[in-house]
Amino acid sequence: MPKWRKSSRSSSNAGNCVEVADNLPGRVLVRDTKDRAGGTLTFGPVAWRSFVNLAKTHG
Repeated sequence: MPKWRKSSRSSSNAGNCVEVADNLPGRVLVRDTKDRAGGTLTFGPVAWRSFVNLAKTHG
């Protein structure tokens, strides 16, 4: 079962939030907080770490 948490980089005032579930073996799930039923993106752990590192350097 995914354990969702709000991204630490999400802006709570603007409503532009994503939630991440990284407690599942072999995958990381991402969804829009405003539209939880709207779909989920799935990343492998290596792809997710690469994305996060890139976002940190260009954010």
